[in-house]
Amino acid sequence: MKKYLSLLLTLCLVLALTACGGVKEEPAKSEEPAKTEQPAEPAAEPVEITVFAAASMQESLNAAIEQYKVVAPEVTVVTTYDSSGTLLTQIKEGASCDLFISAAPKQINALDGSLKDNAEKNPDGLDVVIQDSRINLLENKVTLAVPEGNPAGIESFDQLADLLKGGDVALAIGNSDVPVGQYTQKIFTYYGIDEAAIASKLTYGSNVKEVTTQVSEAAVDCGIIYGTDAFSAGLTVVDSATAEMCGQVIYPAAVLNVGEQPEAAQAFLDYLCTADALACFEAVGFSPMV
Repeated sequence: MKKYLSLLLTLCLVLALTACGGVKEEPAKSEEPAKTEQPAEPAAEPVEITVFAAASMQESLNAAIEQYKVVAPEVTVVTTYDSSGTLLTQIKEGASCDLFISAAPKQINALDGSLKDNAEKNPDGLDVVIQDSRINLLENKVTLAVPEGNPAGIESFDQLADLLKGGDVALAIGNSDVPVGQYTQKIFTYYGIDEAAIASKLTYGSNVKEVTTQVSEAAVDCGIIYGTDAFSAGLTVVDSATAEMCGQVIYPAAVLNVGEQPEAAQAFLDYLCTADALACFEAVGFSPMV
């Protein structure tokens, strides 16, 4: 009897296990293959370019250079600002320069090999400009600016001409070897003014910034400067010279073959022709020509 009960219990246990069944294990998920990371782009080699630019471009070109740091962080732009005549002299004397931006065509003409047979424009027959790089970048205005409050009551170039002939005004102008001074000489010629005859009423600056400072400090009654410099210095402009009075005020630019980085200089010049860069120049009163 005991044997029968033991067999019966064993049979019941087997049936119960069969009914419940075992828990099925999920098949192991296959692991995804590890993604292969792409090698990082090698950092661009640092490059330094030297730019000689007219003093009147200082504020706006510096702003464009700040923007260029985002576009080409590997490029360092080293600038020298002065009168275009002084910069031309430095280049002639052997200074290294990748890009030259002048306040008048005259200074770049003197370096342009395509004009070496023109003794008037390129008297030394120099061939420094890399051909096809030269462009007319910007246009400026020659203006008559006065100190704060305009104590002398200067209102126009016409009035200035009369006052100069009468010896009743103090005027600041640029030296004859700098573009702003050369534009002023054309204005004198337009009005029939003999510069030598009014020398006691004139003070000079070796670049447009020096002339601007004289006006800002009210050391003179007025000054003939670029509209962009008047804007940057917060000066009041009472009149602007017409093209008939002094011609167009064109700022040409060119890559030179006396620098170390002509390709990088050309890339920077190309950037200066973009809308983003030109906005920096327009903000102070330049007019783009590209």
